[in-house]
Amino acid sequence: MNVDLFDFDLPNERIALRPAAPRDAARMLVVDAGGMRDRIVSDLSDELRPGDLLVFNDTRVIPAQLEGVRGQARIGATLHKREGPRRWRAFVRNAKRLRDGDVVDFGHGVSATATARADDGSLALDFHGDEPVELLLERAGRMPLPPYIAGKRATDARDHDDYQTMFAREAGAVAAPTAALHFTPDLLARLDAAGIEHATLTLHVGAGTFLPVKADDTDDHRMHAEWGRIDAATADRLNAVRARGGRVIAVGTTSLRLIESAAGADGVIRAFEGDTSIFITPGYTFRGIDGLMTNFHLPRSTLFMLVSALMGLERMQAAYAHAIAHGYRFYSYGDASLLLP
Repeated sequence: MNVDLFDFDLPNERIALRPAAPRDAARMLVVDAGGMRDRIVSDLSDELRPGDLLVFNDTRVIPAQLEGVRGQARIGATLHKREGPRRWRAFVRNAKRLRDGDVVDFGHGVSATATARADDGSLALDFHGDEPVELLLERAGRMPLPPYIAGKRATDARDHDDYQTMFAREAGAVAAPTAALHFTPDLLARLDAAGIEHATLTLHVGAGTFLPVKADDTDDHRMHAEWGRIDAATADRLNAVRARGGRVIAVGTTSLRLIESAAGADGVIRAFEGDTSIFITPGYTFRGIDGLMTNFHLPRSTLFMLVSALMGLERMQAAYAHAIAHGYRFYSYGDASLLLP
């Protein structure tokens, strides 16, 4: 499909620079067979049914942005995928100043050797020493806010809490599964009381999620791979919910993409562990999910293509036009949509 079909005009002031407080006070646009309704995230239990199950991504964001030097050259690196115990693949600013084998000093006793340049321009960074790389990043790194936020303000101490979900447990993501940022213990308790279940899986979100689609046609776009895991018990539970007539609602496109990667053509979700580079565009047949809660996405992005595949392009164009006209806040710290096809 032509990528221009997924373009729309978004006023700059619609980009949220801070999350709602409290988190579940964010607005929520419900899109279903009945049309569109303006709600609040704290109303979620009223929009779901007893026996439905929400699936959250329990990945934890690491301080994956680093600033360093190689000689007189300043080098910026955003880690996006672990390739070994001490090796991470990274998108590097000023990468032309690096040759294979050069050492970058990131300060705080943290350094790495640059190597293995890939076709997409990324480099592998082999971190020195014996300490776990996660500890090195805690010393030298900062939270990797999306470029559309980081370009407007500096990362600060609030982001260390604001940019983690209440489910964050498995360290390894360089971007938050932002739909789950709206959830609080109080909201989860209300959902439990209403008979709405929840489960978790793990998908370590990579920086590739922020990369623009540069191709003119969706067939020519290459997705970056991300590592994920659904254990057998969770897969069995999701299948059981659907078998008894409940709905599996993915919270975030990361949860959805992993479930769809684990689901077979027969609609059965199976245990999964490994990389996925699934790219969902209109015409895709969904196998494992019955709905999606997600934030509002970038124009021409793979995520807007995904929601258009779920709900239909014209319907999502109308929903986004409604959101823009009615002052919804967009992107990682913005408001939510509940999409029930």
